[in-house]
Amino acid sequence: MTLIIVLLLLLSYLLIATTHLTGVNKAAISIFLAAIGWVVYIIWGTDFVMDMHPGAYAEFLGEETASSDAVKNFIYDSIFLKYVGKAAAIVMYLLATMSIIEILNTNGCFDFINEWIRTRNPNRLLWTITLATFILSANLDNLTTTIVMLVIMHSIVKSRPQRMLIGSAIVLAAVCGGCFTVIGDPTGLLLWANEAVTATEFSAYLALPAIVAWVVPTYLISRRLPSRIDIEWGFAPFRGDDTRLNRWQRMLMLVVGIGGLWFVPTFLSITRLPAFLGALVVLALLWVVNEAFNRKLMNTDQTSQRRIPRVIQYEAIQQMLFVMGIMLGLGVVTETGVFTDVADWVDETFGNLWIVGVLAGIISSLVDSFTIAASGISMYDVWNAGDYAQNGLYWKIIAYCTAVGGCLLSVGSVCGLALMKMEHIHFGWYFKNISFKVLLGWLLGLAVLGAEVLCFV
Repeated sequence: MTLIIVLLLLLSYLLIATTHLTGVNKAAISIFLAAIGWVVYIIWGTDFVMDMHPGAYAEFLGEETASSDAVKNFIYDSIFLKYVGKAAAIVMYLLATMSIIEILNTNGCFDFINEWIRTRNPNRLLWTITLATFILSANLDNLTTTIVMLVIMHSIVKSRPQRMLIGSAIVLAAVCGGCFTVIGDPTGLLLWANEAVTATEFSAYLALPAIVAWVVPTYLISRRLPSRIDIEWGFAPFRGDDTRLNRWQRMLMLVVGIGGLWFVPTFLSITRLPAFLGALVVLALLWVVNEAFNRKLMNTDQTSQRRIPRVIQYEAIQQMLFVMGIMLGLGVVTETGVFTDVADWVDETFGNLWIVGVLAGIISSLVDSFTIAASGISMYDVWNAGDYAQNGLYWKIIAYCTAVGGCLLSVGSVCGLALMKMEHIHFGWYFKNISFKVLLGWLLGLAVLGAEVLCFV
C-alpha cells in the first residue's frame, strides 16, 4: 500500500507538470491526491499505525481492545487532523491576504501605480512596474500581486510582444519579492509555520539574492524593449457610481492593509498564536475602515454595483485549494515513512546542499515550485543543530531555489501560469526569450547566498 501511495504522488507530479498540455487544473489534481491517498492509508491503517506510531496508539487505546474502528479513530484524531491544521493555517493566511488585496484594489488603492509609471520610456516603465511588484509581493501574496500588476500592465501597453516581455518581468519580480519574506509566498509561510525559520533571519539572508535574481534578468529584458513603447492611458476604472475615495483615504487603507501585515511576525512572536490569526485581525480592521469610508454607498445599496476583480477571486480560490491538496497529499506520504528513506538516499547520493538546491530548482521549473518545496520540507525535521536546525542553511536554499528556479519555465509557478493564461504566452516563446535570463540571475543570486553564508559563519 505504501507503493500505491507513492505511485499516486508521482502520478500527481506528472499531471501537475503537464497541466498546460492536458488542461487539467492543478488544484483538482492535488485534491484528488489528498483524498485518495488518505482513503488508501486508512483502509490499511493498522499496518501503518503499528509501524509508525505503536506507542501513541497503545496510549490511545488504554484499556480498550484494538479494533478497526479504534485504528480509524486514532488516525483521524492523532494523525489526520494534525495535517489538516497545518494546511488550514496556510490557507487561512492566503484567504486573509487575498481578501486584503481585493478590498484595496476595489477601492483604487493601487491607482497610484498608474500615476507612478506614466511614461513612454520603456526602461522607466519596466523598472517602476517591476519595483512596485517586488515590494507588494514581499508583503502580500505573490499570485494575487502578479494578477493585479498584469491587469494594470495589460490596460496601458497595447503591443502584445511588449506585454509578453514586461509581463515576464512582472512574474519574476513577484516571485523574487515573495520568496525573501515569510509572508510573501506559501513556501515561506510553511517554513515559518513549521518553525524552521524566523522572519528576520530568513529575510536577512534571502533579500540580496532575491534582488540579484530579479535585477539581472530584468536588465536583460529591458534591452529587448524598443526605444519608445506603445502606451495608451485610459480613464480610471469604473466603480459603480463612478466615485472614488480621496487620496488620503486610499493611502490610509493602504497603510492599514500592508502596514498591518508587517506587524504579523511580531504578533506571532509575542502571542505564539498562528500567523493567520494576525492576518485576520488586519483584514477585520481594513474591513471596518472600508465600510466607514463607503458608508454612503452602503446606505444606497450601490456597493453591489462596484467592480469586483473576478479574476482575482477565481485564481485565489484555485491557489488555496491547490495548497490544501498538496499539503494533505504530502502528509499521507510522510506518514508512510517514505520521505525518511528518500532523505537518506539524497544525503548518500549527493551529500551537498547546494547540489540538492539546484536540482530542486530545476525540478520546480518542470513540476511546480510549491509542490517541490513542500516535498523538500517534508523530507526533514527541524533538528537542534546543523543545516537542518531552525534557520539552518537547508531551509534557505530550498526556499530560494524552488521559488526562483520555478521561473526557469513558464509552467513552474502559478504566477507563470497566470501570465500564460492572461497574455496567451506559449511555452516555447518563454523558453527561448526568458529562461536563460532567469537562469543567469538565479545562479548569481545563489552565489550571493553562498557568499553570505561564508561571511556570517
